[in-house]
Amino acid sequence: MSPNAAPHGRVGRPPVTSRAQILIAARRLIDRDGWDKLTIRRLAGEIGIGATTLYHHVRDKEDLLLLLIHEHADQIPHPDLPAEPRERIITAATAIHDSLAAWPWAAEVLTTDGFIMRLGDSALWLVEVILAGAIDHGCTPAQSVYVFRSIWYYTVGEILVRAHSARAMANDEVPVSREFSSQLAAQLPRLAALNDQWAKLASQDTYPQALRAFVDGLLAQATSTAPRRQDR
Repeated sequence: MSPNAAPHGRVGRPPVTSRAQILIAARRLIDRDGWDKLTIRRLAGEIGIGATTLYHHVRDKEDLLLLLIHEHADQIPHPDLPAEPRERIITAATAIHDSLAAWPWAAEVLTTDGFIMRLGDSALWLVEVILAGAIDHGCTPAQSVYVFRSIWYYTVGEILVRAHSARAMANDEVPVSREFSSQLAAQLPRLAALNDQWAKLASQDTYPQALRAFVDGLLAQATSTAPRRQDR
């Protein structure tokens, strides 16, 4: 509902806000307090309106979060797609990763298998690119879903681990090295040898390299069992 179309209230009543203003205020609350602390009542207080007024624009918190995600997805630029199917998959997956890395809370909201049907057109376009790339590479349609789902799980997991680690470090919750007794070191010699280097090695951004290796493995596994296409 636009401000111009809103019904007139009593004199002195705060004007009905717009959906754009609601989304700006919601992003401000999320950035400040985290998405899990966002409620309709708190958002209404942030804007300076009653919760009842806010319900004219959004059904509930879930609806509000999806509106925010759709708005964010609409701002993701469509990358130029390479001709080679494998490279198209990697390009689309990287675009998904980079957009969610900027808003890691959105990855948490979308951590359900049924999320795909709730996405807007812009985000679905990237999903379509991955499915089409897998099929063009030789996967069956069902296998293309497996390829996408596996990439999605890896991408979301990587984003959430990094986001939680960054939050912990910001709160001075830096992990300390594990103390290995001589007996434990003898049982776990490789872990003990890497103990002092673990934090540094684990913090490295290896997503691009790992994504390529992951996609290669998924496509090789899928096409090794897929029935051969009949071109004639």
